Amino acid sequence: MKTSILLLALTAGLLGNSAQAYDFNDFLKQLPSQLGKQPEPAQPAPAQTDAPAKQPSLRENATNILLGAIAKPTDNDEIQLGQQLAGNLLGAAPLVKDDNLQRYVNKVGRWVALQSDRPNLPWHFGVIDSTDINAFAAPGGFVFVTKGLYQQLNNEAELAGVLGHEISHVVNKDQLNILQKSKLIGLGAQALGKQIKGSDAAQQLIGSGAEIMSRTLDKDAEFAADRMGMVLAARAGYDAYGLPAVLQEIGHTPANDSRVALLFKTHPAPDVRFAMLGDAVGSRFDRLPPGKDLQQRFYRIK
Repeated sequence: MKTSILLLALTAGLLGNSAQAYDFNDFLKQLPSQLGKQPEPAQPAPAQTDAPAKQPSLRENATNILLGAIAKPTDNDEIQLGQQLAGNLLGAAPLVKDDNLQRYVNKVGRWVALQSDRPNLPWHFGVIDSTDINAFAAPGGFVFVTKGLYQQLNNEAELAGVLGHEISHVVNKDQLNILQKSKLIGLGAQALGKQIKGSDAAQQLIGSGAEIMSRTLDKDAEFAADRMGMVLAARAGYDAYGLPAVLQEIGHTPANDSRVALLFKTHPAPDVRFAMLGDAVGSRFDRLPPGKDLQQRFYRIK
């Protein structure tokens, strides 16, 4: 019953945005040509006699969030935590060296993110150079798809559905909540009263960034992100059934295939997710105007 009520609410929200024209190409014209590239590091300000108090570094701020010193992180706090985690992750698993690919995924991802409840986050999307079949997100709007998963996709609607699922996790702060909860449990009450100093201790708290991939979210959070992923893709003008198609495709991958080992460990099985989506959605999306799959525009990795 709760699932049906939730989906009705989501569908109502989708229908409420149905008047929004599919103007993806117009949206692309407004994006900077350097989209997808890392911003230039800020230059240090000249020394001043009455300089303001030193602001915490990204690592210090991330540590404070995970320690609970910042009980209710602001959007900026969340973004800084995501920057630290994403930066650490990319140090171990870099982006695929294809600027056109990265720019394309950013354009699709940002268009889908605009349909969410947190459109103003500084969303960043990337394809990392890994043969694993997976996708994941860090707090603050950092979303990654592995090269292995990207190569499984057949069209832009499927990409939009995958990104919509991860965008939903960020919107609902699923990773932020579980990271805070797990860190507080792991540290124990005694450590909470101590101020951790030194880069080694901070780095231990923050992790390599890859732990984002290994954190198992609540199954209900995964099912909810699947449903919202379909909604966001449909709001953006795509075929809403792109994500179910991806789940069905991944479900054909043998469970002993090393490429899906982590995905199967941290997510409900794809066939279970596919079945849950089918039960929840029913024929509701069939009443909407047909969405686009944009297969011809889909960027193929060379």
